[in-house]
Amino acid sequence: PFPLGSSLAAFFGLIYIQDRSSMLPPLVLAPPSGAVALDMCASPGGKTGLLAQLCGAEGLVLGNEPNPVRLGTLRRNLEIANLFQTVTAKGPGEDLPLESGAWPYILLDPPCSGWGTVEKHPKVAKLWKGDKIKPLAGLQRALLRRAAELLQAGGRLVYSTCTTNSAENEEQVAWAEENLALRPESFSDPRAENAPSVTLLHVAGGEGEGQGFFVALLKKEALPATAQPPRAEEDSSAAWWANYRERLLPRAVLDSACLDSTRLPPGELAAFGDSLIFMPAKAAGLLPEKLAWRGFGLGKFTGGAARPSPRLRALMSADADCPALNVEEPEPIRRLLSGNSLNFAGQGREVGLYFRNLPLGLLRLRGGRVMWSEG
Repeated sequence: PFPLGSSLAAFFGLIYIQDRSSMLPPLVLAPPSGAVALDMCASPGGKTGLLAQLCGAEGLVLGNEPNPVRLGTLRRNLEIANLFQTVTAKGPGEDLPLESGAWPYILLDPPCSGWGTVEKHPKVAKLWKGDKIKPLAGLQRALLRRAAELLQAGGRLVYSTCTTNSAENEEQVAWAEENLALRPESFSDPRAENAPSVTLLHVAGGEGEGQGFFVALLKKEALPATAQPPRAEEDSSAAWWANYRERLLPRAVLDSACLDSTRLPPGELAAFGDSLIFMPAKAAGLLPEKLAWRGFGLGKFTGGAARPSPRLRALMSADADCPALNVEEPEPIRRLLSGNSLNFAGQGREVGLYFRNLPLGLLRLRGGRVMWSEG
């Protein structure tokens, strides 16, 4: 009898609430396990998170967001979901300082008029009409142009919007085909098994269907070998790691009775200021030094010791040495999240919090009482 977004399952990152239509673009892009993908306009992170799950622990997803407030939301949502294979960047998508032709999978869900959300936001139809849409259309084309430059020859690009305005949808795809050597590819509607193939997917919106949406899958034409443009000189692999080698830490700094660092994907731990950051291995070969990017936040590193985030449930050890509070009902969890502490007979600094053996996070133990703290 309350919104699922307010549930304990959502708080601990076990579920993420997202409109049905918004899940379509990552499913249409369909990167395989181990792939690297770029989400050019990523916040709040639902599509980025789904891409990360498709790419798997051995893959990499870069989520870019130019707005600093929305960037914070993006990072928070990815961290709650324990998607360690994600990194984030802050920059204008139309001018991302990435290597051209290096990305096999790109998702572009640009700012749009949002006409498809009119049932939830009735004012959008009045706010975005007439000449007011022209700046949006111009930005969309600038983003499309940069996406085409970054895309590998033969790579896949999904262009999607939450509007039903053809000037931001079909006309943009036609422009990209004419000017950017991008060709629409047919795909099956992910919402139904054995669905007929389409080249452009329109969701009209309405009860049960999801909000109004548009999805197009574009492929970059492969150039003849003799016509391949020269790639920019890489400044992102050995040079980047060399600059930050002194920041790297052994994985063992994260290990404790309740945490097992071997559950992390391939990559490095590093201290940036007092922040403990995980940097997926594939990021070093793709992300140049000039890009303002950050790996996955694992907590703090102060006084030569790690202070892990309480939300690292995916790293929680099954070791019997880990003191655990395993509850059968949600009420004790609600009390902890309300700022209350509970009696606990045990030693150490960390206690694993479980709900019917399902790991949820880490509690702090002080003076015989446990508490939830994200400070």
